[in-house]
This record gives sequence, C-alpha cells and structure tokens, in this order.
Amino acid sequence: MFTKRQGLIIWLYNLKNTKMLRRFGNVHFVSKRLKYAVLYCNQSELEALSEKLESLPFVKKVEPSYKPFLKTEFENAKPDKAKEYDYRLGL
Repeated sequence: MFTKRQGLIIWLYNLKNTKMLRRFGNVHFVSKRLKYAVLYCNQSELEALSEKLESLPFVKKVEPSYKPFLKTEFENAKPDKAKEYDYRLGL
C-alpha cells in the first residue's frame, strides 16, 4: 500500500546547507530567490521531523503543507459551453 506523505516548507537563512536536508526526506524543490525548500516525508514522522529541522541553525521557519487535507473533488463543476466547443475543435 502507499505510505501517506506530506510536504514541509522550510524557510532558510542561506542556501549553503540545503544538501544537508536530504537526510531528512526527499527534497522536491529549492527556491534560490525566496530561500525556501520543499521536503517530502512520511506523515507519521512529521511532528518530530519539523522540531528537528527548526533546531538547525540555518533554518528560519518550518511550515507543513496542507495539500493532503484539501478536497480535490469539486461539486457542481460544469464546463462552460463555449469552452467545451473549443476543446472539440482542437484549438
């Protein structure tokens, strides 16, 4: 079965130590301009891991991602008739 995963957004003071984040989970993305990294880990380890990461000297703040808790099935989502016509034409 699949393991439940969740992302952590890690705000950094500098990007020198981003390689060190690899030992905590899968580093998915690193923004050089805004100085943050997105790290994926198991949901069961999330609390302990975020406390560990916040204690590191190069980490400013750690925020959990709320994506697993968002509802992705939308109700009453009817496509617009004009757009539906354009899709059939291949525009």
